[in-house]
Amino acid sequence: MEEHDRKKDLPEKNVTEKKDRRSFLKNAAVAGAALAAGSAVGPFVRNAKAAKTTVWKIQSVWDAGTSGYTLFESWCNGFQEKSDGALVVKPFPAKSVAADNNALFEAVKMGVLQGMNPFTLYWAGKIPASVFLSSYPAGPDQPAQWDTMFDSLGMLGLAREIYAKHGLFYVGHIHHDANIIHSKKPVSTLEDFKGLKLRVPGGMVAEVFQSFGASTVSLPGSDIFPGLEKGVIDAADYVGPAVNWDLGFAQVTKYILFGPPGLMSVYQPVDLMDLTVNLGAWKRLDPKLQTLVEEEVRSYSYKHYTGIQKRNVEALKKFKEAGSTVNRLSQEDMKKFRRTSIPIWFNWAKKSPGAAKVFKLQLDFMMNDIMGYVTPDEIKGLSI
Repeated sequence: MEEHDRKKDLPEKNVTEKKDRRSFLKNAAVAGAALAAGSAVGPFVRNAKAAKTTVWKIQSVWDAGTSGYTLFESWCNGFQEKSDGALVVKPFPAKSVAADNNALFEAVKMGVLQGMNPFTLYWAGKIPASVFLSSYPAGPDQPAQWDTMFDSLGMLGLAREIYAKHGLFYVGHIHHDANIIHSKKPVSTLEDFKGLKLRVPGGMVAEVFQSFGASTVSLPGSDIFPGLEKGVIDAADYVGPAVNWDLGFAQVTKYILFGPPGLMSVYQPVDLMDLTVNLGAWKRLDPKLQTLVEEEVRSYSYKHYTGIQKRNVEALKKFKEAGSTVNRLSQEDMKKFRRTSIPIWFNWAKKSPGAAKVFKLQLDFMMNDIMGYVTPDEIKGLSI
């Protein structure tokens, strides 16, 4: 009431000035929001002298119609407007040009496709360092930690150096989700993995689960549903609830396994995708367009991650309504999982000089008191 009385006593001029100021701030905020919505890096002004349009064909590992692909497709389709017509990106779903992951890698390397949007871990057999360019069992488990390592501690430069040896340019990482396991039979402890026929992406993840007695199989995402339906596998790791619902996992499984409370996944808590392009195609791109693509990848990483998280909440409710049961590993199992995983980190770091460099960067970060993820006692006797 007193505040109201004080406002009545203000000179008319002051009241008018405050109204004008509020009006200005409101209009400025609206204009700023509109600008931000247009592009993460502002409008691209095309050079009239260089009116040539560059067309890139980029294949994702997402199946057509899934939540992941619809987000990817929308992002690709925005490049033409954001580049003022200088760069057109044509999106393709999984298997549409390259029939499988190996073919995808070669298609981009040879220039049949200009780029790909894969799960980085898929190249563990071709590029051992890739197991450390996405999250791994019991490693860094928060998206911000990966942003810090890539963008502030030098990991992006290491990735580009490693990929260049294969004729590829690693543009940047794209946050997706934590991976979870769907199974036809109950799985709630590490002991339950013994004898289980489990689909995993390979690499370090496969080795850790093999240590607990699982029989692991590597299958692309589109082959998981028929594998579960026909009994080729008993359980499958894949991404999060949103895409797994789209792929029909509720029809062929009854159980979902998460990590302890607060951690969806203990083996791939921050599963990363990326945008990788043919090195020659990248070098031919105008430097201003290169900057646009790099900034758009950073922007898309955020949009993709938050978009998937929203759909995860909706999809998990659908899974439970369809009869799925969610189980969680215990904290005690988490400790066992960690003890088993750490020596495997070091084994993979020895597979190539690039892998050793990337892992050393991450180990220093994890042992820093800021994170405190690894103690000297945990790695006693282990070396890169």
